Amino acid sequence: MAVDSKKEKEREEVHRAIWAIADELRGAVDGWDFKNYVLGTMFYRYISENLAAYIDQGEIDAGNPDFSYAHMSDAEAEEAREGLVTEKGFFILPSELFCNVRAKAANDDNLNETLERVFNNIENSAKGSQSEADFAGLFDDFDVNSNKLGSTVAKRNERLAKLLDGVAAMNLGSVKNHDIDAFGDAYEYLMTMYASNAGKSGGEFFTPADVSELLTRLGTVGKKKINKVYDPACGSGSLLLKAEKVLGKDAVEIGFFGQEINITTYNLCRINMFLHDIGFDKFDIECEDTLTNPQHWDDEPFELIVSNPPYSIKWAGDENPLLINDPRFAPAGVLAPKSKADLAFIMHSLSWLAPNGTAAIVCFPGIMYRGGTEQKIRKYLIDNNYVDCIIQLPSNLFFGTSIATCIMVMKKGKTDNKVLFIDASNECIKVTNNNKLTPENIDHIVDAFTEREDKEYLCRLVSYDEVKEQNYNLSVSTYVEQKDTREKIDIVKLNAEIKEIVAHEQVLRDEIDKIIAEIEVES
Repeated sequence: MAVDSKKEKEREEVHRAIWAIADELRGAVDGWDFKNYVLGTMFYRYISENLAAYIDQGEIDAGNPDFSYAHMSDAEAEEAREGLVTEKGFFILPSELFCNVRAKAANDDNLNETLERVFNNIENSAKGSQSEADFAGLFDDFDVNSNKLGSTVAKRNERLAKLLDGVAAMNLGSVKNHDIDAFGDAYEYLMTMYASNAGKSGGEFFTPADVSELLTRLGTVGKKKINKVYDPACGSGSLLLKAEKVLGKDAVEIGFFGQEINITTYNLCRINMFLHDIGFDKFDIECEDTLTNPQHWDDEPFELIVSNPPYSIKWAGDENPLLINDPRFAPAGVLAPKSKADLAFIMHSLSWLAPNGTAAIVCFPGIMYRGGTEQKIRKYLIDNNYVDCIIQLPSNLFFGTSIATCIMVMKKGKTDNKVLFIDASNECIKVTNNNKLTPENIDHIVDAFTEREDKEYLCRLVSYDEVKEQNYNLSVSTYVEQKDTREKIDIVKLNAEIKEIVAHEQVLRDEIDKIIAEIEVES
């Protein structure tokens, strides 16, 4: 325990230092806009160190202990380009490594052009190879010529040099020590800080770590490994990566799959994969509209699906005559409303789910009780026994919204035809303006989910017939009684106290009347 708390303390110190650097670098640029520069520079540093460490280790193993790729000539390094692209997915010349560009940055009057050339060269090194799609456009959001960095080239270069120095100063240890996962951890921390400072927009691309952990643990109960993990609205990928953190390295056998509609967030997601040391051949992140243009049709189904899709967004719905015949949506016989795509994401996830898989999805509460086509979709899900559990979460868990959301857990291979309802609305602690799930809160919820037994005021296992009687209402409050926390009042005791107060009041009135009478006599 002492070792863990020491490690945690060190981690917090590193985090504080990282945020101080990121905050100082920001200057006049809005933090939300500037995140792409800090995270992009971290990525550049990471892949530079990762490649150099890989080459150096190979030479050390071959009996050349003093070898350093960073000190090699570009001409000599070129000979290894083809082999490295095959093995690592990309190539960087020694002169273009982070450490060497940074060393000359302060005296480089064309630093913006240097960085632009380096980033283009990194992306182009993957062209024509298996990793091309993973590197294409990765640095698109790192605009070295943006006025946001400064009004003149000199000012922009000054800021870029500071950026390189700042990221170099981040104490992220050696990339060889993957147990620490310091780059990935620092990335997650910065994302959290940027999201919490960004208001509403922050919640659109980032699911807090505590909620990610809960979803992943719900989806992996009883499993030591899974074939792959999928998120149909993957944002920056934090949720996808939790599977490896929860199950352990290499427990996700085939890899990480996701789709994201926003191109900037899509780039952040791919960067996040690399920073967590996920090889280019172990992830497939696509940039398209999941509901109308899904990108993983031909893949085998997913054993784990975790997602926090956008709440109540508009989609084509019945305006597109093809969607009602889409094999993902057709089984329910109706489409989610055009103004509320929530259940379209649910149907899509169900369609992609393996027979032995679990999907854990954060939902807007309205989809659990509204009528119309949403009720018909719930009927389909319940009648076919896909809904395993509904969990009511506390309010204020997410950035940019105070809504008390729910989790729907779906399975295709249930062993009973009941639905477990868990009221976890009080399972949290308050941290500044938000609520947070502690490890104990998460354990409590997962234990209730695993045990699948009735517990007063916490959870109830409800039969199919009862859900049907309730017109397929899936709100937790319909089935789990809330504990009455109001103070119980003893009426007899209260009456006696009131009687006493009234009697005392009368005595006071009599005293006042006496004083007034005396005053009148005297006058």
